[in-house]
Amino acid sequence: MDWGLLISQPDTPWINMGTDECLLQWVGQTGRPIMRFYSWDREAVSFGYFQAYEDIASWTPVRPLVRRPTGGGLVSHVADWTYSVAIPDHHEWYRLKACESYCRIHRWVNQALNDLNIPSKLANQAIPTGPGQCFLGAEENDILLNGFKIAGAAQRRTRKGLLIQGSIQIPDQTIPDRQSAWSESMRETGAKLHGIKWGRMSLDNQHKQTVKRLVEEKFQTEVFLKRR
Repeated sequence: MDWGLLISQPDTPWINMGTDECLLQWVGQTGRPIMRFYSWDREAVSFGYFQAYEDIASWTPVRPLVRRPTGGGLVSHVADWTYSVAIPDHHEWYRLKACESYCRIHRWVNQALNDLNIPSKLANQAIPTGPGQCFLGAEENDILLNGFKIAGAAQRRTRKGLLIQGSIQIPDQTIPDRQSAWSESMRETGAKLHGIKWGRMSLDNQHKQTVKRLVEEKFQTEVFLKRR
């Protein structure tokens, strides 16, 4: 099973969201799923497509805020490890129910963390808390470390494909290149669990122009940010 692999340099919140949406639009043409690893060039907060801006603005002092193309709750991007997966509509992952695709990606992430001697585990039931903030409490099949949530994800399904955006927030960030080791572990685990053969890829000029348009016309606009 061939997958595309995109490793991005640290970038702005708006470009990060625009790139993920571009992958969702593009993935049907590639004929294969795409996994992207990326990071942020500044502290920021992302929040779900269906959340109310006024709620988010009152819950956190961190700025900037950026609305994601996926659902889910508030996520602070300070020192987290972020990734996205874009699945084309003809792939068997696309036909999974939302809870099944959520469980599958988190089993993969959890195994990659375990292989780095991080003793995380999947939550076997929800841990209730106040609504809307992704890393307070946990949903079933979120990833826990010492009883606290360290990884969550959000999804969006369209006629073209499925987009999953995930964040891993490890308390100890003192070890150099830990994120690089995790992304390598994800690739190795994907090969073992799902028989994935990776092919490095990059965005061409056409896709860069699509990202630029999405940033300027959508993700960086007040209209989209405060649409709810």
